[in-house]
Amino acid sequence: MAVRPLQVKRVTPDYWEEACRHLAKKDRVMRRLIPMFGDVCLESRGDAFVTLARSIVGQQISVKAAQSVWDKFAVLCKSITPGQVLKLKVDDMRGAGLSARKVEYLVDLALHFSNGAVHTRKWSDMDDESIIEELVAIRGIGRWTAEMFLIFYLLRPNVLPLDDVGLINGISKNYFSGEAVSRSDAREVAAAWQPYCSVATWYIWRSLDPQPVAY
Repeated sequence: MAVRPLQVKRVTPDYWEEACRHLAKKDRVMRRLIPMFGDVCLESRGDAFVTLARSIVGQQISVKAAQSVWDKFAVLCKSITPGQVLKLKVDDMRGAGLSARKVEYLVDLALHFSNGAVHTRKWSDMDDESIIEELVAIRGIGRWTAEMFLIFYLLRPNVLPLDDVGLINGISKNYFSGEAVSRSDAREVAAAWQPYCSVATWYIWRSLDPQPVAY
């Protein structure tokens, strides 16, 4: 069965050009990386539920593996909505490559959206930590997943996801010649990225994989 392409409402941050200028001025690695990737920038899919669902699917697996599982999962639904996910059979979801735990997480996420337990209309007025606190109350959403949501859906400019393996590996590669990097080391590097840590993180990810990361 062919995978139907999802309709993506592309939204890009209005701060991106200013952020790139700031980072190139403040950080030697960013000055090198940013011109390597042209005009492509962070994009939001414009759908909170899809962004969180993709983040859950992507937990603890590579970007490539996550995309493969997501593509198989996507063909099970007419559209990726809470109501459609709640109609799916567990065996079909498992057959798409989802673990039993991730199936439980996706169902719980769908329940939270369908019963109004998440305050989607208030997020634009909430600070990052308040949104993280609300999201981590959902099963399967920890701080990393909430931070991916802040970056990829809400397009918040200054998120530093220190639990992200790609970020830590990218800092190791670009700043420490491949040597092991601690969270403290990463924070020191990121001090020069303020107030655009999300943008710098995106370029660090790109340095490891030229294909833009998306959720």
